[in-house]
Amino acid sequence: MANGTKGRVLVGMSGGVDSSAAAVLLRQDGYEVGGATFRLWPENGTGDIDDARAVCEALGIPHYILDFQQLFREKVVDAFAAAYYRAQTPNPCIYCNRYLKFPAFWEEARRLGYDCISTGHYSIVEYDAARQLHRLKKGVSEKKDQSYVLYSLTQELLAHIRMPLGPYTKEEVREIVRQAGLPVFNRPDSQDICFVPDGDYPAFIENYTGKPFPGGEFVDAAGMPLAPHKGIGRYTIGQRKGLGISLGKPAFVTAIDAATGAVTLDDNAALWTDTLTADTVNWLEPVDVSVPLRVHAKIRYAHKAAPATVTLLEPDVVQVRFDEPVRAITPGQSVAFYDGEYLLGGGSIR
Repeated sequence: MANGTKGRVLVGMSGGVDSSAAAVLLRQDGYEVGGATFRLWPENGTGDIDDARAVCEALGIPHYILDFQQLFREKVVDAFAAAYYRAQTPNPCIYCNRYLKFPAFWEEARRLGYDCISTGHYSIVEYDAARQLHRLKKGVSEKKDQSYVLYSLTQELLAHIRMPLGPYTKEEVREIVRQAGLPVFNRPDSQDICFVPDGDYPAFIENYTGKPFPGGEFVDAAGMPLAPHKGIGRYTIGQRKGLGISLGKPAFVTAIDAATGAVTLDDNAALWTDTLTADTVNWLEPVDVSVPLRVHAKIRYAHKAAPATVTLLEPDVVQVRFDEPVRAITPGQSVAFYDGEYLLGGGSIR
């Protein structure tokens, strides 16, 4: 290891509170720390890069800029847009983690001579010596835990990832940054998708692709037309507000058919179901799926994981049956599988 330290770690630096705290904590823990900022999207400007550079200068650590614009466009933005035209509701952070924030970042870090990488995710990487494998554990703060978006990680990556924020709450992390004398300690958390800062995803996608979303009809549960809608990409499963139609009773989007353009409206009871199918399934650690596997499954970031049974259908396709019905299972979103506090894996909901 370099200069008697624990090793050289390259931190993904956004210029925000979390990545700044990660750099502070790792340096305190004896690592030789560097910071790297990803150039992802040209419209974002240089604000994050300037903030990250300033933090690195204040900490006295080297700062690098990694240009991932082409990879980001292909693997994240293009995939995000394509999913909406398939009447799905994707989570682009999962695409980004699968292709950029970990594999591509680790490759660049090795090229620069670093032993490991770090991010500001609120999760914990542990080594199980008895089983000789790495495990990903939920962060201690249930409100901030980010393990759900990390199911695409591998043993190779987990062995080289440091996630120092897992044991802390957001308030404690802000205090770490404040005590380090960094002016970003009161910077607000980012809320929207980084390449759609105004949060209007449908408008962004139509402008980005130059293609309007296919139109069609709102239909009732029996398939009878109710009224034209504004395009399938403007609706998602479970949506109630902003439909632009009044049926005299609460109505929710319960299905979207990309082939016909039909958007089905029904009551809340129709949103509850106990079964889903997921593909592109990845397991972080060895699991025996030759027999039904008992897990707690989580179908969106804010969903409380619920007891379920996972059954293998094909090599990377599973059926998930919940013990009790869950609300608004949404194609394009992800399902994550847990064994207690540990993330086992996950996949994309069909």
